[in-house]
This record gives sequence, structure tokens and C-alpha cells, in this order.
Amino acid sequence: MRCNSMTSKVTVLWIAGLLISGLGVSQGQDTAQDHGLPLPASGHTWKLVWQDDFSGNEIDTAKWELPNNERRGHLWRADNAYLDKAGHLVMETSKVGDRFASPCLRTRGKYEKAFGLFVTRCRLPKTEGHWSAFWLYNGSVGKVGEEGRDGTEIDIMEWPYRDGRVQHALHWDGYGKDHKSKGHVSKNEALLDGKFHTFALAWSPEEYVFYVDGKETWRTKDGGVCQVPLYIKLSVEIGDWAGDITKATLPDYFVVDYVRVYDLVE
Repeated sequence: MRCNSMTSKVTVLWIAGLLISGLGVSQGQDTAQDHGLPLPASGHTWKLVWQDDFSGNEIDTAKWELPNNERRGHLWRADNAYLDKAGHLVMETSKVGDRFASPCLRTRGKYEKAFGLFVTRCRLPKTEGHWSAFWLYNGSVGKVGEEGRDGTEIDIMEWPYRDGRVQHALHWDGYGKDHKSKGHVSKNEALLDGKFHTFALAWSPEEYVFYVDGKETWRTKDGGVCQVPLYIKLSVEIGDWAGDITKATLPDYFVVDYVRVYDLVE
């Protein structure tokens, strides 16, 4: 896909924003580092354009959809997600009757966006058999013909391991015979400390850059870079990739402090 001059200008600003220190975020006197964000370009700032700080008594269904359905041999169950009334979303993995259950939240049909800085601050689960994820998606991922430009699943963070490793991944051209993917595993043993950590994606028209606690972990153009809006997903999956769920100490919790989306502005 050929980029016009405006797209090129935006891309230059994005690249500069990821390399040069600057003004932080447009929220009071906070700096980008206070929020675990990459530093923006000098003379620019990250403008907050969407957020959920989970500060109410109930999950905001104007922002999130919570599915109740079968999911890979377990249940995605809306009741397994709730607010702790202390500013956190709690996503619980548990056994309900004879079934294992976990939740999913998604902004499908409520908020979808192409390009920007997508960030979550969260505390990761501890036991095996299930993995938390922060990702972007829409149904156009199933399209074949333009590689990832017409739709890419972007896995900003997946936590199947319990040794400090984090999976970042891209999937495009569906999930059948034409499926393509690229991934990268980063490691940070600080993630094992039981505290909150930030995971972010800076998505420009020509590049993806992934971050853990404000530090770059993967930069890639694989798949041609998605050019269409995607919606946000927070989920917990149950499966062998993360170990044996029958050996897990349940309930276990994926706790989310916030999800925020920023644009880079002057």
C-alpha cells in the first residue's frame, strides 16, 4: 500500500515520539514515565482519547461487552468479571460446578480504533493452566488477500508462562490454511513480584512497537501493518499452553487498574 504525504508525516512523528524524550501525557503535571508510557517527541504529548479506570461499582457496559459462551473447552462467564470498588477490574478464573470458567471483556461495537498508543496497567495471575491477555481484534482478521493490512489480531500481552516471559504476537489471513503469524517473547523477572505492571502498543500506519513497563520489547512491520480499526479485548484463556488447570490453585485473579488509549499530538 502506497503512503501519501500526510501518512508519511504522521509516521515521522510517531517514530520521533518513540525515540526522543518530551513532555509526557496531557494530564496535569504527570510525565509519560509516571504512566509507564514511552516518551513522546519533544514538543508533543500523549493525548488521552479513551479510558476506563474501573472506578465505579459495576463494569461499564456502555464501554464493554461481556460474553457468556463456550470457549475452547471452558466457559467465558460474565459473572467472573467484576469491580472490587477500589478502582480495579477483577477477572477471576475459577471452577463453577464441574466446569472451569474465566471472563472476557471487549469493546466490540462500542469503541474501535486504528493507530494510537494502547495501554493497560495490571497485576498478573499466579497459578498455571490459564493465561491473561490484552489484545486488539475484529472480524476482518479472517480476510485473505491483503495480508495483515485489512485486519490483524494484535496480542499486546499474553501471560502463559510463570517465569517472567511475555508473549507478543500478530495473526492475520484468518485461522485456517492461509493463517500467518509472527511473535516475540520478552522476559522481565520483575513481572513475578506480584505488583502492577504496564503493557503497551504504539501502533502507527507503518509499524508496531511493544512495551513492558515503558521499555521497548519488540518493533515490527510484519504482516504489512493493519490499517483498519480494531476493538480492545481483555481475556483469560484456559488451556495446556499455560499448564494443567487441574493443578492450579483457584480462584486466581487477573486484576486490571486501567485501560487507556492515547493519540500523539502537538
